[in-house]
Amino acid sequence: MTTHRTCALTAVIAILIGLPLAADWPVTEAIDLDAVYRIKDEGLQHSKVMDIESYLTDVYGPRLTGSPNIKEAADWAQKTMRDWGLANVHLETWPFGRGWQNQRFVALAMTPRAYPLIGYPKAWTPGTNGAITGEAVIAVIDDEKDFDTYRGKLRGKFVLSSAMREVAPLFLPPGHRYTDEELTDLARQPAATGRGRGTFQGNADFNRKKTQFWIDEGVAAVLDIGRGDGGTVFVQSPPGVSREPNGRPQPTQVTLAVEHYGRIYRTLDKKIPVTLQLDIDNKFYDQDLNGFNVVAEIPGSDKADEVVMLGAHFDSWHAGTGATDNAAGSAVMMEAVRILKTTGLKLRRTVRIGLWGGEEEGLLGSKEYVKAHYGDPATMQLKPEHAKFSGYFNVDNGTGAIRGVYLQGNEAVAPIFQSWMEPF
Repeated sequence: MTTHRTCALTAVIAILIGLPLAADWPVTEAIDLDAVYRIKDEGLQHSKVMDIESYLTDVYGPRLTGSPNIKEAADWAQKTMRDWGLANVHLETWPFGRGWQNQRFVALAMTPRAYPLIGYPKAWTPGTNGAITGEAVIAVIDDEKDFDTYRGKLRGKFVLSSAMREVAPLFLPPGHRYTDEELTDLARQPAATGRGRGTFQGNADFNRKKTQFWIDEGVAAVLDIGRGDGGTVFVQSPPGVSREPNGRPQPTQVTLAVEHYGRIYRTLDKKIPVTLQLDIDNKFYDQDLNGFNVVAEIPGSDKADEVVMLGAHFDSWHAGTGATDNAAGSAVMMEAVRILKTTGLKLRRTVRIGLWGGEEEGLLGSKEYVKAHYGDPATMQLKPEHAKFSGYFNVDNGTGAIRGVYLQGNEAVAPIFQSWMEPF
């Protein structure tokens, strides 16, 4: 709890000062320690950050963009910020595609031994229309010749589509706190490197062909291995999946925990048949094809037309509650604006919060906001609001105390950040 409180306080101090440019506010400008005290007192003695986090994760749970969950969570966030007294609380929408949400998932191994399976359906894939039972088979397709190997052999089968990977033992804890030396290394700006397209288009074409092959062969479902182990499963959507109502079809697809996938795989490798049963109810939502961002603000005073923004992505994937990716960031930023409003500190600039949708699908919400308000990165044509934009602070680093700030290539701002952190 102390960690989340400290994160919120760090964000508040940054916002309070408003990221002035060096010419506008020299580094030697004194920090208002009375304001710092009031912020720390409110944040440490009356924190709401864990309550916010709990509502987003425990009550509303996974917040996949376009799903009923994220819409209900956004309604709660808007009402909460209105209750705090924030102004201009609203949604800003942008084109996204159909929503999707899993309603039921039951997976079992039936023979040669019965046991439940840990797994999750992939987003924007269909369900099974009731319980279905069938044989499991290994069919790893890595190149063109593999299609002929499995053609005509997969109808009604549960296909293990990935080769089994090594699962290394964990002798060290998965969590690691950066040392001071590691933080110093992170602070050094890396040399700029180009980003090539590589074989992306070729991979996309091959994945589309493989998806169609599964459909044409009439597989019961496609299974693959989850990234992670020890009970942790990372699940997203299939590569190239369409969110359009009339988009390319997909087979039923499930990501299994590596331990259960491995047990099935090794049993099949011994030429012992395995029978599985899946019962999956996935629902698509076509009534509203828009995504959205949640926006609210605290009006400034003498420089109210200038804006300092803070934000975090509000959406998550569907296999967990999105606690660290990124309810933590959304809760911290909501708590930051709550503290500013509750303390009654006079703000020169308007402080605006943006809780972004569609981040997991490609930074969609934040990109759309930038295009709507500040300029089009493709053409670099700036809009009038850009001239009044002072800065933006983002949190998407999971759990743990904020021990530094990524400068995003702006080395000149480093001394300002260092002075802000000193009271903490």
